[in-house]
Amino acid sequence: MLIDVTAFAPATVANVGIGFDILGHTVEAIGDRVRLRRIEEPTVRIASIGGIAGALPVEPERNTAGRAVQAMRDDLGLAYGFEMEIEKGIPLASGLGGSAGSAVAAVVAANALLSEPLPPLRLLKYAMQGEIVASGSAHADNIAPCLFGGLVLTVGIDHPRVKRIPVPAGLRCIIVHPHMRLDTRDARAILKADVSRSDFVWQSANLAGFISGCYSDDLEMIRDSFNDVIIEPQRSSLIPGFAAVKRGAMSAGALGCSISGAGPTVFAWSEIQYAEAVRGAMVAAFADHGLATDHWISTIENYGARVVRA
Repeated sequence: MLIDVTAFAPATVANVGIGFDILGHTVEAIGDRVRLRRIEEPTVRIASIGGIAGALPVEPERNTAGRAVQAMRDDLGLAYGFEMEIEKGIPLASGLGGSAGSAVAAVVAANALLSEPLPPLRLLKYAMQGEIVASGSAHADNIAPCLFGGLVLTVGIDHPRVKRIPVPAGLRCIIVHPHMRLDTRDARAILKADVSRSDFVWQSANLAGFISGCYSDDLEMIRDSFNDVIIEPQRSSLIPGFAAVKRGAMSAGALGCSISGAGPTVFAWSEIQYAEAVRGAMVAAFADHGLATDHWISTIENYGARVVRA
């Protein structure tokens, strides 16, 4: 039986603009790693946190990875425990699923140490318990793609249903992360509780059109539907230069551009031949507003979290 494994979990783009709290996809460019060791004591310990994390709590109940593994251990009634080392590769408060990445990597590693590994949907629920630590709510738009890989639609919380959606070949995701923090709780707090009927219909049509375009390889349908009329207008004021960044991306050939998760990272989809130009335009627009950035061009592959060392 294995007693020591390391799992990798990729960063994620949540919401994908038009799918607030239900749509997300993986970004293979960066991710988190969690090393987990089985220990005799029936507890969960965090031995170290490294990488680009900065100061993060090592108390398991206050850490997304720790809380997720605690929920798993308690639910299964295990007689043993786990000790973990977390290596952060996803910037905190970036809108790239940093809290989800650690939680998912931890439960995937723990699952590899069980005598009878669990199916992904069980792991999803444990990882969602970790997400509560970061955002105050159990939403799966980062966790589901991080776990399953690719572009993923998740319906439901108590009994979630997860569907992987095909992405047309030759598309790339451009991710530009400005050097600033934007906490998920703050970005959720500004959202209005009410939505007008016209905006609801428009957003629903865009979500349906986007998914239809993905299934049918219809890039024009994806372009026409890639428009968030509800969340993006409320959150864009939190990101300096957002309008210019989006304008630059679209002028350079992007199919669509929006806020990744709660922000401040901005992402765009484009055909591969326009990806470098789109990235350059987005980076330049942020620079014009005094913000340095990290930036990547990533495929949207069907690779979720996985064990990388056993």
